[in-house]
Amino acid sequence: MRTNFIILFLLMPILSFSQIDYNAYFTNKSLRFDFLLGGNSEKAVVFPQQIKQEPYWAGSKNNTIDYFNYGSYRFRVFDLESEKLIFSKGFSTLFQEWQTTAEAKKQDKAFYQAAIFPYPKKEVKLEIEARQWDGNFKTIYKTTIDPKDYFIIKEPGADFKVEEIIKNGKPENKVDVVLLAEGYTQHEMDKFIADAKKMIECLFSIAPYSEQKDKFNFYGVQAPSAESGTDVPGEKIYKNTYFNSTYYTFDVPRYLTTSDMKSIYDAAGLAPYDQVYLLVNSERYGGGGFYNFVNVCTSGHELSGKVFAHEFGHGFAGLGDEYYTSSVAYEDFYNLEIEPWEPNITTLVDFDKKWKNLLDENTPVPTPRVSKYNKTVGVFEGGGYLSKGIYSPMMDCLMKSNNTKEFCPACQQAILKTIEFYTK
Repeated sequence: MRTNFIILFLLMPILSFSQIDYNAYFTNKSLRFDFLLGGNSEKAVVFPQQIKQEPYWAGSKNNTIDYFNYGSYRFRVFDLESEKLIFSKGFSTLFQEWQTTAEAKKQDKAFYQAAIFPYPKKEVKLEIEARQWDGNFKTIYKTTIDPKDYFIIKEPGADFKVEEIIKNGKPENKVDVVLLAEGYTQHEMDKFIADAKKMIECLFSIAPYSEQKDKFNFYGVQAPSAESGTDVPGEKIYKNTYFNSTYYTFDVPRYLTTSDMKSIYDAAGLAPYDQVYLLVNSERYGGGGFYNFVNVCTSGHELSGKVFAHEFGHGFAGLGDEYYTSSVAYEDFYNLEIEPWEPNITTLVDFDKKWKNLLDENTPVPTPRVSKYNKTVGVFEGGGYLSKGIYSPMMDCLMKSNNTKEFCPACQQAILKTIEFYTK
């Protein structure tokens, strides 16, 4: 992509948000509030599981208040005494996707989650909120947490080797990504590190990451599995792996995820991290990514590098899928009467907040999907799994297909904003 795009972005005015004095409220460790998020297509309920202290806080100490307004859920932390908002974070979940499937209309189900934030010095109030069909958030759970509570678990984590694959600086000033070995046996850990380096190299070959290498730290957690590979239920293949990953999520053959998030959180906590990436030892095509939750892809397919970048687009920058012809399990995933929260798709309800600043004044809105506009930033109908009513920024992009090696300028803009948030 054009290098002047990045220069243009850096010259754009950045909104001013009221942040807090980190050291007045937090320590350098993390608090992990584990819970089950359950319900059905009509409701979401939080069931607390445990609270755990973890040894690192990797996030920015200057930006603790999330100003993106992304995610299907969010949690907010308030200082109990002053009622001041001191931390917030949006996130997406496997549960929320399941809610849009046909199965969710027939039965209840629960998925493991965690709200992770800097370990507080004083009592705090935690609120967990779910985004409603109208786009607004509704509080579905609240509790008070005393950091001195002796029921908070402080036991050491698993005894896995952690390798610093790339270290560019202090975690608080970098985007910290922890890669977890999945489906690699103890004898395959050299392969895991080699595969991890290959995926990282692929990511840094793509703009805007290619110009932002020094903003990242990568760690590899060597969690050995009893068997190589992963589950493929549709072919009756089942492997004994540490994080219990599986294809056929929601009965979609290529959809590779895991519901064993407790194991993932326990292993990821061995390193400072902002993002968790599960690297699966398989030559099959597949993956999955969820905003501020977890990223998953395989390491051995010829397109794994592109999938790695695509899924990281979901998990890290909150990017939506721009394709609209592939089969998915979702029903009524988007409300076309409101603007979707993802930065790279629009219903044109409030397009001014999206990538309008990147459009040439002569580009028609909507923009026809014809060859004349192949390399044009526009507003092309089709995206978010729908062929009508949702629009995407370019004819093609890594968030749409593997036919390109690039993120569109709108996606690049969103990625750069996220990098800025973590490293400022």
